[in-house]
Amino acid sequence: MTEPFPDTSYQTVAVLIVAAGRGSRAGAGLPKQYRDVAGRPVLSMTISALAQALPGARLLTVIHPDDRDLFEGCRAHLSPAESLGLLAPVAGGESRQQSVLAGLEALAASGSVPELVLIHDGARPFVGSDMIQSAVSTALEYGAAIPGTLVTDTIKEINATGRIIATPARERLRAVQTPQAFRFDLILRAHQKAAVAGIFDLTDDAAVAEWAGHDVHVFPGDPANMKITTPEDFQRAEQRLLGSLPDIRMGQGFDVHAFGPGEHVWLGGVMIPHNHGLVGHSDADVLMHAITDAIFGALADGDIGSHFPPSDPQWKGAASDIFLLYAAERVRARGGMIAHVDGTIVCERPKVGPHRDAIRARLAEILSISIDRVAVKATTSEQLGFTGRGEGIAALATATIRLP
Repeated sequence: MTEPFPDTSYQTVAVLIVAAGRGSRAGAGLPKQYRDVAGRPVLSMTISALAQALPGARLLTVIHPDDRDLFEGCRAHLSPAESLGLLAPVAGGESRQQSVLAGLEALAASGSVPELVLIHDGARPFVGSDMIQSAVSTALEYGAAIPGTLVTDTIKEINATGRIIATPARERLRAVQTPQAFRFDLILRAHQKAAVAGIFDLTDDAAVAEWAGHDVHVFPGDPANMKITTPEDFQRAEQRLLGSLPDIRMGQGFDVHAFGPGEHVWLGGVMIPHNHGLVGHSDADVLMHAITDAIFGALADGDIGSHFPPSDPQWKGAASDIFLLYAAERVRARGGMIAHVDGTIVCERPKVGPHRDAIRARLAEILSISIDRVAVKATTSEQLGFTGRGEGIAALATATIRLP
């Protein structure tokens, strides 16, 4: 993974992230770039890696026209610094080549034409900072540069009947990866020339540059820079990502709020009709407060009151998703992930069961994790104590996080 934000600024560099494909080889479900690996969409990890390695660069993602909501879901996983250079996505075409051309032409029309452009697959989330720096420096020197890894297996060329007709020398072969880096004007004209000629079956941007008559230089690739394509790749990626987050921590949270006048209560971001409200400085969402404190506890980072003091008038009546979202961002800012949250609501009324799944869905949305990583339970206190007397609601929560 990349090192966080070096001092160098890359304001003359743009990155084009190709993410318009359907990923049919990955099996049924969402397009592969939007599927979760260890609780985070693949595309969001790819954008993070590129943004961290190239501060100041503009990042443009080419997506399928139907995927705008999915893209916004990925954006929610990015830190403010990672989102800084991310442009509004553009719609791709029927082929990868057409999608890249759409992205290049959008950059050309943006009013600030870059000197260099890196073109990268949205499903390569493990691209490293060293490779990205090599792409920039080699493209500056030669105009067109691509990463390639050594081929370890013997390669055979065969004919239509399966008979071997050639055995190329391995030392002259490379398996090509992305990012592929080019002078912007060179690769834009090459793609436009191919489109005018009706050539749309070239499989990578180096092939487009070669077809247009340009020399392309290969710099060392990285075997770890895997492209996620098959279901087995997702398993390998998850194992690898979790292996990079070995610091497993758990925190706990507890909160109570008394009933007062009102017609509803907020629980886990869901408004539940009731003949009372909950009294608090904010919206008194007792479950969200407990989960927020559990995350802060896992980080050893104070509590909700230290980050959002009740003495501060700006938090009066505030929606508690502000607090929970902030806690989740603190985890991501340290390169970690929220692995699981578990909340228990203690009250006699209102009945929580009919709203359980809505609460889980809302919490998952705020935390930007999958719903199967959110547990919500409810119980009574058998008419004992303040909850048993119907004077208020209590909530307990645990949060499990993983850090580098």
